[in-house]
Amino acid sequence: MSQQPNSLPPRSSARKSSSAAKPGKEKKKKRNPLLKAFFFLLFGLLLTAAALIVVVALKTSDAIDTIALPETEATPVPVTESVKQKPVAFVLMGIDSRDHGGGLNTDVMMVAAFNPNTKKATVVTIPRDTYVEVENYRGRKANRFYADGYVVASRDKGMSKEAADLEGKKMVKEVMGKLFDIDIKYASMINFQGFSDVVDALGGVEVNVDMRMKYRDTRDGTNIDLQPGFQELDGKEALDFVRYRKSNDGKNMSSDFDRNRRQAEVMSAILDKLVSMGGITKITSVIDAVGKNISADMHRQEITRMLETYYTIRSSDIEFLSLDGVWKSPNVYVDEASLAKAKAALQAKMAE
Repeated sequence: MSQQPNSLPPRSSARKSSSAAKPGKEKKKKRNPLLKAFFFLLFGLLLTAAALIVVVALKTSDAIDTIALPETEATPVPVTESVKQKPVAFVLMGIDSRDHGGGLNTDVMMVAAFNPNTKKATVVTIPRDTYVEVENYRGRKANRFYADGYVVASRDKGMSKEAADLEGKKMVKEVMGKLFDIDIKYASMINFQGFSDVVDALGGVEVNVDMRMKYRDTRDGTNIDLQPGFQELDGKEALDFVRYRKSNDGKNMSSDFDRNRRQAEVMSAILDKLVSMGGITKITSVIDAVGKNISADMHRQEITRMLETYYTIRSSDIEFLSLDGVWKSPNVYVDEASLAKAKAALQAKMAE
């Protein structure tokens, strides 16, 4: 009897242990739904990402088919000679193809050199009115070469629109290659609508509007009305910003050199936003805009390789230069020192 009390504590202790275990089980039950929810969320995100990758891949493939040369006209490039392995130079042109646009003259012209080893590039902007005279080509404004090549091929040689386009691009590549003493392998063309659509697809770009810009021309539908200051521009406004030349009252004049600087500024803003998280979420819209409005004389495989090689490039990886000179109506005459600097920069990028 005296030992009975001594036997009670173990039973009591066992009951406490049992009762202590119950809250633990309840806590475990409470944690499980949260853990399951977390894994379901993670799984859902992975599925969404996979779906996005598939959609982007399919859209990119469709866009590349639209941009590239038809398979019957393009020559495949061995990978050892491709843009993934060797530096490459491009001519980039912008043309006003709106209903009341400016015809075949290229309002924007740039020469770009890309190096796959450094993943960097040099871009030289060329004022549209730059007087260019090189071997085998009579002197004229830089923005005339594509138009002249196109017209000769179409009107005089009876070539199709597509063939005439290639002839125009070929002439520009040869002329600019001689001007900068480099081999320019490819040429691409974007129309103004494509430029505007890309900016809209990204949700606008932020730039510093450097002056009051107000100009209207009922003939081609131009209606520019921008206040000065740092601000976000939509597609139309960004296009107005880079195109602005003068006001209707003759004040606030803007030179080709100002336009080139603005072009580089907007290109940088587009590029940085495209590689940002905000741009990634809008990538399919950007691909749609690009695919409808750009053409290039490249094999589709080379375009794919170009995207794979330089998809992470940012504005900080690009050296922007502009040809400088003097305006003597109706031409811009390039300063020799400016031309020499541009030549050296492009050649250095090709040699890295």
